[in-house]
Amino acid sequence: RPAPCVRSPSVVLGTVPHMTNVARRIWDVVEPIAANIYFAPEVHAAYHEIGFDPSTRSAGKVHYPEMVAYFTSRGACLGPEVDGHLVASSFGVFKRSVVIGAVDEGWRRSDQATVLAARERGGVASLRRLLGDEPEGLRWATQVLQRMVDAAPGEGRALFSGLLSLGYPDDPMGAFWRAADLVREHRGDSHIAAWIAADLDACEIGVLTDPWRGQPLKSWVRTRGWTDDELDAACDRLRSRGLLAGDELTDAGRALREGIDDATDRMEARLVAALGSDAQRLFDLLDPWCDRIVADGGYPARVTWPA
Repeated sequence: RPAPCVRSPSVVLGTVPHMTNVARRIWDVVEPIAANIYFAPEVHAAYHEIGFDPSTRSAGKVHYPEMVAYFTSRGACLGPEVDGHLVASSFGVFKRSVVIGAVDEGWRRSDQATVLAARERGGVASLRRLLGDEPEGLRWATQVLQRMVDAAPGEGRALFSGLLSLGYPDDPMGAFWRAADLVREHRGDSHIAAWIAADLDACEIGVLTDPWRGQPLKSWVRTRGWTDDELDAACDRLRSRGLLAGDELTDAGRALREGIDDATDRMEARLVAALGSDAQRLFDLLDPWCDRIVADGGYPARVTWPA
């Protein structure tokens, strides 16, 4: 989910690290690496070369994705000319009609193989520019991430499984990027399962997330295609459940929203176990890489978890 965030605090790891902290730190250090693909000029240029529009919005060094290319390219792992309904279901938080229209237009412009090739080509080129051709520790980090992927259950996880079907690029940076993307999308798939289990819909989870993150109500969620009327209706539904009072989370709302990420953490337990004693070494290696990516405009900002 390419949303603006702020830097997270470090997590102190003991002999037996707290699973929730480690699960969230894993996401913290793979997110800027995997999701750089949505902000990289090299990726935007690769899509433009095959018929998509270029990026038209930037903030500082960060170039935001053109949405037809975004929905089509991220969903391309799900299959040849995959239907927009399936892409919307897999992404979870976007307004379905927006996704369907974008994906339909995307497949009028290109095909799955061409889109996936452009995605990989641009993503690898961007990470090489930001991190170097093969920074020290790259192959070790790839092996650790792949070990986590091998331990990860794929049941009910559409984007993770779609990426898994593509295999790993032969290029060392490409293999590293794919492994990070797999770990990232596994948590994303788990997160969707968690908020579905809490009986929230796609608009409601976005509305709850804004104040949980300390952002104004109905701010970030607008980037997911919802109209004012739809956002207002979602707020009304949440108020009727006692989760919002005015524009603020109630205690019940905050507990429910935090519980969703707690449940997501539990669904990542097998990846945490596979990481094992390599956790701190991996975080120490990837943290400065993530900082460099953010500093050079490859991702909006690092993330923090609400207290």
